[in-house]
Amino acid sequence: MRKKKGLLHELSKNRILFLMLLPTLLYFLINNYFPMIGIYYAFVQFDFHSSNLFQMDFVGLKNFEFLWKSGKLLELTLNTIGYNIAFIVLVNFLSISVAVLLSEIKGKWFKKITQSVLFLPYFVSFVILSVIVFNLFNYDQGVLNTVLERLGAEPVDLYSKPTAWIFLIIIFFLWKNFGYSMVIYLATITGISDEYYEAAKIDGANIFQRAWYITVPMLKNTFVILLLFALGGILKGQFDLFYQMVGNNGLLFSTTDILDTYVYRSLRVTFDMGMATAAGVYQSIFGFVLIMVVNTIIKKINKEYALF
Repeated sequence: MRKKKGLLHELSKNRILFLMLLPTLLYFLINNYFPMIGIYYAFVQFDFHSSNLFQMDFVGLKNFEFLWKSGKLLELTLNTIGYNIAFIVLVNFLSISVAVLLSEIKGKWFKKITQSVLFLPYFVSFVILSVIVFNLFNYDQGVLNTVLERLGAEPVDLYSKPTAWIFLIIIFFLWKNFGYSMVIYLATITGISDEYYEAAKIDGANIFQRAWYITVPMLKNTFVILLLFALGGILKGQFDLFYQMVGNNGLLFSTTDILDTYVYRSLRVTFDMGMATAAGVYQSIFGFVLIMVVNTIIKKINKEYALF
């Protein structure tokens, strides 16, 4: 019976590969795992005068009280989850659709220019985006109301209509971010062997049939990985997007207030690190449980598509 070789043998045999992997391991240890010690802030009374985290007064779950005693925890959670589900579904649908269409375009320069134009908004900062939005929808001098007045219609005060901002936030998020996901899917499509498409052409499949029966199934693995990554942070809203577009306009909070913006407004004066960490712990635990459940479901359906 062959003796099973241990970890030391693997380290010795592939030492060059492990040395190449070392910088990446150090990066994640320093930036992702060591900072997890800071979770303890959620259970202590933070003191600026104390230099030792573990010498601060332990208060248990007291820092979590400002969330559930606010009476808005359910509303904030539903708003955050609702927006993120809309972002995940629409971004992936739009990204896959555009990536498939671009992959079928034969013009090399047109494809590159289109891809660059769609990807460009990803580099626009949220501050610039807020300026664009304000100049579009400002009641007095905004582009929308200027056009409506020229047409003889009444101006619209969108900054007092909470429902309208549900769609506006989703639209501007798509405009800014779908190009990034589209590039990922397009890279996956370019890795698909041409033999599949040639065989389909011989069998008489048209362009739509090739896209539906070859390209889309080949994107499942990429889609599942991106989905699981997105679900892990489903309770962490796009703070920059919401805060820059909505700001402190209380008229819009009923439909645009998410957990991140509420925590920021609640703690920006007191700057209580314990309460802020407690909110982060709540978000992380929720995301962890969700990703474990979804990954388990995917594993039962098809193990190849599971993340672990």
